[in-house]
Amino acid sequence: MTEPSLRPVYRIMDLHESDRPRERLASLGPQALTNAELIAILLRVGVKGENAVTVGQRLLNTFGGLTGLHRAPFVELKKQHGLGDAKAAQIKAAIELGRRLTLESPEERPAINSPADAAALVSYEMSALEQEHLRVILLDRRNRVLETVEVYKGSVNSSQVRVGEIFREAIRKNASAVIVIHNHPSGDPAPSPDDIVVTRAIVQAGKLLDVEVLDHLVIGQGRWVSLKERGLGFA
Repeated sequence: MTEPSLRPVYRIMDLHESDRPRERLASLGPQALTNAELIAILLRVGVKGENAVTVGQRLLNTFGGLTGLHRAPFVELKKQHGLGDAKAAQIKAAIELGRRLTLESPEERPAINSPADAAALVSYEMSALEQEHLRVILLDRRNRVLETVEVYKGSVNSSQVRVGEIFREAIRKNASAVIVIHNHPSGDPAPSPDDIVVTRAIVQAGKLLDVEVLDHLVIGQGRWVSLKERGLGFA
């Protein structure tokens, strides 16, 4: 007897109900879904030959995961088969909401108790930046975040960074301590010689101004480095 041929699964509705992303989210919660399934919920429908989950996985593979989607220019995203302006906008909007969530509820004033805490506060956004940005987290006496300010955009090197600019907002907001953070668009967070020189100058200036420099972090692609933990510029 000839076995029936398996029909390709092109639509979400072709999946068993227990495998459909929306139903799984409703019963198990969003944390139970894969990244491709979450994207599928945004897309709602797939294209001929691909259901929405498959399209979501293709996008992740094409751009190198969620961080790649975050970094991808809108114009490039909308060119992908099955997207267009509306769906590309939905994906970008969802990612931006996730970024803003990390900055929400300033009244709760998160405390920074470790380099990992500081990295978690900014790495989602800064790992996707296409240029180097230098930011400073301002902290009160209990190491609670007062504000995160952007000080510089461009190459972070000893000839261009003005150390005084790093402390301007700290002094104005009466911050007790700061954490300096910048990103490496290359994705490699290994500190450069210039990073170490800049760190040493910042630490010395902080001592003169009575503003403690707790750390200098370098954010890469899914990784980060604490110069203080490595003893670079903090001797």
